[in-house]
Amino acid sequence: MSDKIKGLKCRECGKEYPAEPLHVCEFCFGPLEVNYNYDWIKGQISREKIEKGPKSLWRYIDLLPVVGEATVGLYAGLTPLIRAHNLGDELGIDELYIKNDTVNHPTLSFKDRVVSIALTRAKELGFDTVACASTGNLANSVAAHAAEARLKCFVFIPGDLEAGKILGSLIYQPTVVAVNGNYDDVNRLCSEIAAEYKWAFVNINIRPYYAEGSKTLAYETAEQLGWTTPDQVVVPAASGSLLTKIWKGFNEMYKIGLIDKVNTKVNGAQAEGCSPIATAYKNKTDYVKPVKPNTIAKSIAIGNPADGYYALKVVLESGGAFDTVTDPEVVEGMKLLARTEGIFAETAGGVTVGVLKKLVESGKIKKKDRTVAYITGNGLKTQEAVINAVGSPVFIDPKLSAFEKILKK
Repeated sequence: MSDKIKGLKCRECGKEYPAEPLHVCEFCFGPLEVNYNYDWIKGQISREKIEKGPKSLWRYIDLLPVVGEATVGLYAGLTPLIRAHNLGDELGIDELYIKNDTVNHPTLSFKDRVVSIALTRAKELGFDTVACASTGNLANSVAAHAAEARLKCFVFIPGDLEAGKILGSLIYQPTVVAVNGNYDDVNRLCSEIAAEYKWAFVNINIRPYYAEGSKTLAYETAEQLGWTTPDQVVVPAASGSLLTKIWKGFNEMYKIGLIDKVNTKVNGAQAEGCSPIATAYKNKTDYVKPVKPNTIAKSIAIGNPADGYYALKVVLESGGAFDTVTDPEVVEGMKLLARTEGIFAETAGGVTVGVLKKLVESGKIKKKDRTVAYITGNGLKTQEAVINAVGSPVFIDPKLSAFEKILKK
């Protein structure tokens, strides 16, 4: 295949496949993932080379599943790691950081990471049409990157999506298909379509490459912390893939000698109205039972998570925990982050902050633990969730006396 990529490999039985648009093992039906030649990578990569690289996630290209140069999403990633003094003070954590993907380029969510890699790889594989099943953020990112890459594009979304996310796809002029049903219904339909049409479905037949983009959150975190890893991370969980890839990213960096041993505890955050992985954790079982989503946190409302089992495994292996928040707690989490750090996050961010608060209160995250919370999308995309919870402007006549009257209240 290439010096860097040996091919694909089944996570379950270990059977190897060529690096083609495949995602399921034909023998055991396990998921496929990219099989890297780490010995070769170790000889190519160094801290110095990375630091001199592009001001984007492509500075880590030696660890990403593309054969040639980056061609799509050249400005994605390398988002700020913010020292959250105010939120830390309020929650009682001495060293808290926010990995702020609300400002990712171009569509203001972490999905710009995975899509830049997926579409670069799709072009390498010769596709002219890309598609996805999405709860919103992925649809926005695929539509935007497809426009940049001059690829035909179809995005499939649940019919009840937030207006901002629908507009955030339509503006790029793809074909947007709104399906009567939830995300799991959309995903099942897309699996049928993918079997009939030779398109690059980023989270189906291109999934092994696409999912690797989430590792860049771990790479950036370690580099931004001076080539070290945090004691604790809190990660929102939908399919569970993001959480597993952050763990994988840290461990890859250790494997090739970029950082010292990883002692990070990985914690997962879900909304109570769609919490199949957290429920499995609390019930001390490895069976992630599908649920029907019912939450305002629609971007992470996946009732049958593809990587749920693996996310649960990572949390247990790392010594972390899973917890959940109610919809009112999601809103409070969004407001708390905005009030303390000036960051307007979408509902998934409210879930992350709400669960972070619970983990501190329960003692699972200690005051001295260096902690990173991953905020994955911008609040402008989910305005409906908080529009009735933030108050309204104070209206006055254009007179100084009218203004001074409200100051006295």
